[in-house]
Amino acid sequence: MDHASYEGYVEKLINDRSPLLTEMEAFARVHHVPIMDLTGSEVLLSLLAMQRPTRILEVGTAIGYSAIRMAELLPDAEIVTIERNARRFEEATGFINRSDVRDRITLIHGDAVELIGSIEGEFDAVFIDAAKGQYQKFFDGYGALVPIGGTIYSDNLFLRGDVLLEDVSVLDRRRRRLVRLVKQFTEQLMARTDYHTAILPLGDGLAISRKLR
Repeated sequence: MDHASYEGYVEKLINDRSPLLTEMEAFARVHHVPIMDLTGSEVLLSLLAMQRPTRILEVGTAIGYSAIRMAELLPDAEIVTIERNARRFEEATGFINRSDVRDRITLIHGDAVELIGSIEGEFDAVFIDAAKGQYQKFFDGYGALVPIGGTIYSDNLFLRGDVLLEDVSVLDRRRRRLVRLVKQFTEQLMARTDYHTAILPLGDGLAISRKLR
């Protein structure tokens, strides 16, 4: 049985989400919005449930799906989330305003790279799920806001399997560059001594990096 079959089996066992989240999942499928896949999302939420952060920074809002799920899970947490795309920002604003957790989610419209240094305060957790070619800048820039013992979660490190290709010439030039950057980021992440990092082979590859110093 292949990996996709296992994930399909697990997804069938996951409890139903709220009507709003189910609507958002359907919206994402129809409009090809890259929200976190269900298995990976459940793993992230389980890790956050154990960590119990009170302040979370999300880099890459999309339509607000993960922000709402995190806020629902952690009733004492504040979520700050950044989205560059104007259309996605408006869609996220609409969905978040319809949720019961809207008062604990702050949505910022802007380029997350350009905003480095302007976001104030500490964050117990940072969730990176935006432009994959900028992961190193996101990690270094927003990692400065994470205290010792805090955690950075980086999603999509497998690039839907493209990082495993032995011959990347089958990909277009842009995708080849993206594979190279993500692999470099992942290798550097694993070599760092100021974080302890584990990569979970679930969903599209999730790295969990706990700050040591």
